[in-house]
Amino acid sequence: MAKVIEGLYYSESHEYVKVEGYFAYVGITDYAQHALGNVVYVDMPEVDDEVEAGEDFGAVESVKAASDLISPISGTVVEINEALEDKPELINEDAFENWIMKVEMSDKGELDNLMDAAAYEGICKE
Repeated sequence: MAKVIEGLYYSESHEYVKVEGYFAYVGITDYAQHALGNVVYVDMPEVDDEVEAGEDFGAVESVKAASDLISPISGTVVEINEALEDKPELINEDAFENWIMKVEMSDKGELDNLMDAAAYEGICKE
């Protein structure tokens, strides 16, 4: 069974959000990286890009498939995980440590639209 961490927020499209103040670290879940297989490329937004909840912000490509990344929250990208440019496979090693983008959230209320760990575990079992 894929690892799910308490205290994070989860989207139905298998992204997670780790909140620190007004900042959100966004990445794909352990479940998603298992489903994708070996990640070979991560298409990330640029710093200062605006992301919108429910909109694409990039993609993850594996040897099996490519999957769009859907932003679970809205805001401004303040940092991307540059380590993934050279070593995208870090997502397979630990999806929760290797976030994709850091966003300054424009509306923390959007977090209420996301799932907690228990709810996310439920959709992973379906």
